[in-house]
Amino acid sequence: MESNGLDGGLKLPLVEDFYTIQGEGHHTGKPAYFIRLGGCDVGCRWCDAKFTWNPKMFPPVDVDEIVARAISYPAQAIVITGGEPLLYPLGYITDRLHEEGLQIFLETSGSHQPSGTFDWVCLSPKRQAPPLLEAYDMADELKVIVEKAEDLQWAEKCAENVRRECLLFLQPEWSKYEKVTPLIVDFVKENPRWNISVQTHKFMHIP
Repeated sequence: MESNGLDGGLKLPLVEDFYTIQGEGHHTGKPAYFIRLGGCDVGCRWCDAKFTWNPKMFPPVDVDEIVARAISYPAQAIVITGGEPLLYPLGYITDRLHEEGLQIFLETSGSHQPSGTFDWVCLSPKRQAPPLLEAYDMADELKVIVEKAEDLQWAEKCAENVRRECLLFLQPEWSKYEKVTPLIVDFVKENPRWNISVQTHKFMHIP
């Protein structure tokens, strides 16, 4: 067994798992079962999941147990998120979920080496811990959080690195929603390759 207790990915530091509606990005409105893993070294000051950052708070859980709970719900899509899920080997959990015929979506900053097999990858790059080149190549969706005007330029720089078919989204940082949304609207109207992502789950008051 590995010293970190993950046994090569047979166990993972689970924060929570729950059935809800995807609230952001391309799959907004889709029923999905979320698997949230603990641990993140990116450190966004506006993060709405800071409680996940310290992996020591979340003892490793058997992946087979996580999968058993996931398949007990009618969800056809699984979202693996964090924290930063690519801190961990994800090959076993993605293989097990695919064996059950489920689609698997990943949400990542792209700052760590990829593992696992996914049907959709949402890359949300962070300026303080830029994505690896491999992350840009695997992204199906680029979702950049915007809290100030300079982030629009960062978004354009990131967009230069993704595949042509990758979908582009700008998402207002929740605490600055009223301030930055007009900036994003104007930018997207002038640059129609981009789309706007809104955190609809927060408007609906669901997890």
